[in-house]
Amino acid sequence: MVLFSQSKMNIAPQFRPVLDPEFVPASLWNRAFAAAVRASGGGEPLALALERSDGSVSVFRTHVLPAGPGDRFNLRYAERLLKFLLWQKGGWRVTVGGNPRLADWLRSVYSAAGPRAFDYEFMGERVYGRAMAIESTQFDAFPEERETSAPLGRHLNGFRIGFDLGASDRKCAAVADGKVVFSDEVPWNPSAQADPQYHFDGIHDSLRRAAAHLPRVDAIGGSAAGVYVNNEVRVGSLYRSVPRAEFDRRVRRLFFELQDAWGGVPFEVVNDGEVTALAGSMALGDGAVLGVAMGSSLAAGYVTPAGAITGWLNELAFVPVDYRENAPVDEWSGDGGVGAQYFSQQAVNRLLAPAGIDLPKDMPLAVKLEQVQKLAAAGDARAMRIYDTIGVYFGYTIALYADFYDPRNLLVLGRVLTGEGGDRILSVARQVLRAEFPDLAERIRYHIPDETEKRHGQAIAAASLPAIQTQEKKHAIS
Repeated sequence: MVLFSQSKMNIAPQFRPVLDPEFVPASLWNRAFAAAVRASGGGEPLALALERSDGSVSVFRTHVLPAGPGDRFNLRYAERLLKFLLWQKGGWRVTVGGNPRLADWLRSVYSAAGPRAFDYEFMGERVYGRAMAIESTQFDAFPEERETSAPLGRHLNGFRIGFDLGASDRKCAAVADGKVVFSDEVPWNPSAQADPQYHFDGIHDSLRRAAAHLPRVDAIGGSAAGVYVNNEVRVGSLYRSVPRAEFDRRVRRLFFELQDAWGGVPFEVVNDGEVTALAGSMALGDGAVLGVAMGSSLAAGYVTPAGAITGWLNELAFVPVDYRENAPVDEWSGDGGVGAQYFSQQAVNRLLAPAGIDLPKDMPLAVKLEQVQKLAAAGDARAMRIYDTIGVYFGYTIALYADFYDPRNLLVLGRVLTGEGGDRILSVARQVLRAEFPDLAERIRYHIPDETEKRHGQAIAAASLPAIQTQEKKHAIS
């Protein structure tokens, strides 16, 4: 069997997205590559270790083709693998074990002047506060894995506020002893705002709205798109228009400023994907939850089988899911084939033209999605082809996620999954899994929150983040 030619890895998907038939599923490409390695006699060992600022280390061991005709595939495999691991696990230092040629290649690609300059800057100075480094070593000197995990949230006592900051709206809820007594949703447009005061004022306004329905505020917990370390904003699309100097001056410690404005009550903010996974874990009473939210972008979070979270990034919006050479390019990172272009409002917008749906170019993406949802509800075949396409994407990508996570439970939500179209996405994804990955299809349990659970479950999970110490001062509402 010929597993690859000089120009491409040979894969044969049983399903092709109707509006995007050139899609090359990363899950199938990686499996074809692994089969080629086995056919070569086992190939050469390769290991990648990613170290984070707290000293924790994630290790991934694999094999690549022997030097020779398969070199170009080794380069593609190693670069896409490192890209996935960087955005799943995070890390400022990457150690490559067993293959100095690939280490040199990766160092040139992930550099200030390389094609992955965005990732280099992001993983270095912006997230971990130091230059990203790629080093090479022999296997006998390879770093050992040192993973960390910690409990997250689940504190339900007292009077709490939970909030969630999205790209098109901010949500806030008042929670009394684990019960939502008020919830609110306000449109906003943070990613276009250069003045950090806009962000402060908007969040502060939502907190006031919720606080008006509580006798006092004991704690505040929130979720937002981006990377947050100990409540400090490291980076996020919500703040993309803020100049770097202003970001460092006001945004980086935005939530500390808000905490001060609320009398210093316990205040905790984490990535929105982590809160999504936590909400699912709380609802299911189980761990091993991978949460995926398809909204303005793609958010994700993971709760371990033991019910804890890790120090990983889980920014699946940036992980590669499509390995074709001319894959759609993400406007922020400049990379092709990454998750945000396949599982978000951006994906719906990208598929409008192939579906034959003409909407004004200046119409906001959220409004375009609403129009597509209305067409789907009316039985419009063009709209359903968009959802069929995303369903094929998702089925193959669930299999990719399962290569890097241990998801016993898959929590799926977000505006893209609302209504008839969302049902179609999941139905098609299940068909793909059953046909292509039957063992995985049997293993994964889906959890799709209803509207009440989505709104209240997320709010309760966010509000449950901070622990309340009884001796701490309560912030009374005047």
